[in-house]
Amino acid sequence: MADEADLFGDADPAPLSSGGGSSAPGAAPARQPLAARMRPRTLAEIAGQEHLTKADGLLARLIAANRFGSLVFYGPPGCGKTSFAEVIARTTGSRFVRVNAVMSNVGELREILAAARRRPSEPTLLFIDELHRFNKSQQDLLLPDVEEGHVRLIGATTHNPGFYVNPPLLSRSHLFRLEPLAPAAVAAVLRRALADTERGLGASACTADEAVLLDLAKLCDGDLRRALHAREVIVAGLPAGASITPAELEVFARERRIRYDADEDEHYDTISAFIKSCRGSDPDAALYWLAKMLAGGEDPRFIARRLVILASEDVGLADALSLPLAVAAHQAAELVGLPEAEYALAHATLHIACAPKSNSVTLALMAAKRAIAEQPVQAVPVHLRDKGGKANKALGHGKGYLYAHDFPENIAPQSHLEKPLTLFEPKTAGIEAQLAERLARWRAMRAEALRAKARRG
Repeated sequence: MADEADLFGDADPAPLSSGGGSSAPGAAPARQPLAARMRPRTLAEIAGQEHLTKADGLLARLIAANRFGSLVFYGPPGCGKTSFAEVIARTTGSRFVRVNAVMSNVGELREILAAARRRPSEPTLLFIDELHRFNKSQQDLLLPDVEEGHVRLIGATTHNPGFYVNPPLLSRSHLFRLEPLAPAAVAAVLRRALADTERGLGASACTADEAVLLDLAKLCDGDLRRALHAREVIVAGLPAGASITPAELEVFARERRIRYDADEDEHYDTISAFIKSCRGSDPDAALYWLAKMLAGGEDPRFIARRLVILASEDVGLADALSLPLAVAAHQAAELVGLPEAEYALAHATLHIACAPKSNSVTLALMAAKRAIAEQPVQAVPVHLRDKGGKANKALGHGKGYLYAHDFPENIAPQSHLEKPLTLFEPKTAGIEAQLAERLARWRAMRAEALRAKARRG
């Protein structure tokens, strides 16, 4: 275990070193990856998060006054979460301890917190990267020292803090959300890395057109660390003075991996966009989100299940083909598998997105559930009850039942509820418009037949 001198280093103005474990600001050695060497030294150098770095913003004012408590930075990989922590440590002159939740444990946390208590006059900044990796017990261990101010916590997470950070800890922290970096912001840093002779690649004297830098930025999906790594690898394979051309980007384009975390934020956000695009009758958007999920490695059976639900929930009776087509796509995903099942998923997606929409099935089911939950449960009318067996016949079950096929359009003058309810209200989309007309006629016929029956006594 690290001793106190290792846990708390000198807080000079040079950049922090990268890597796991505890660290303090110090000179960035040349052997470090380009992304670590190019880390921002001031808030103004942080790229693409202007909503947080603006001088009159909340975060900038908290740092300038050095009056902040605990902070949680939430955002996708490579958007600047660690950079914010290091800039804050340097700006405030705090003693800095850096922990990666993947490699840390309760024993290390206890030692860090105990060391912080022995230095009450010196502020300790505890940066926990990948905070979501700590379990509830590990996060609870931080609470007393955060509340007492022995440490000021900075947590970084790519996962939704509402799900992965304990509510007591989250309630004691300022939450700041970082966005994926725009291609122009990434390209600007790549340009600076090419020209910087102290920390960047200036010694290589390689050049690149603005269009090439922008293309690489787009390939990296807002992940600056990934873009800098790619740029470093490309330059390493070129002679000094060479120009970086689109040909050098082809290998990265072929091996591109989109950001998609199964069972996490990207999973839920993308399937939500897919469902809402289908519901909103936008086949282009629906197909795009489908392609993203497939490229990200989503389980095709999960997509197919959502299509089956969509077919009943949002299309319903307006298009009778949607449900069997969605079920067929689900069977194709099970029987055929990828990549060929992609065609069936696209087939069902486009059909549902282009189909007329009706949620009358959903509304009717909800109305029926409310009737069951909020009203007395109705008994089955005697004339509808099963008359099988001597006991049932003796009780009169089934007596007076009118066989529907004996009447015009199969509408018999009888009620099927003790207290009639109107739960299903068809809409006028697609073939449901015909159903609406037919049902209205049947309801009128039944009502008139019941009135005539009542008049006859």
